[in-house]
Amino acid sequence: MLQVKTGNGKTWQVDIQKETILLNDTPFNWDVSPIGPNTFHIIKDARSFTAEVVSANYQEKTFTFKINGATQTVSVKDRFDLLLDKLGMSNANAHKINEVKAPMPGLILDVKVQPGQEVKKGDPIMILEAMKMENILKSPGDGVVKEIKVQERQNVEKNQVLILFQ
Repeated sequence: MLQVKTGNGKTWQVDIQKETILLNDTPFNWDVSPIGPNTFHIIKDARSFTAEVVSANYQEKTFTFKINGATQTVSVKDRFDLLLDKLGMSNANAHKINEVKAPMPGLILDVKVQPGQEVKKGDPIMILEAMKMENILKSPGDGVVKEIKVQERQNVEKNQVLILFQ
């Protein structure tokens, strides 16, 4: 049993059995033919669709499709994910960040955050100049900045701790 949820809030229960697929306990009949890498031709209820898998994030279990030109992102939960949700443990695998280290030796050009500031995954936190190139260091996950261990115009070594998170 899978639970599929779209970006607009629709949810379906999908049960893949030996001979058939049940969608909300109703048989789902369709004809699917691959027409290229990640691209499929689908016939459902006498209607024709072209579907392309745009991206697949297997770790987060999210998939983006383009169906007849319209983009749709879905998230999928299997029975284990649903059980973890029911037990209140759905964030058990969430990535907790404790620190950010310098990926290479360089010079800190700009610190974009302050202690106590909340950051989201992908937010720019610092600019490091290395080999005459500016590298934007981004937060590897969600968190709150506890302490900044470096200052602007400071030289840093590879793997030196730059920021600590709560």
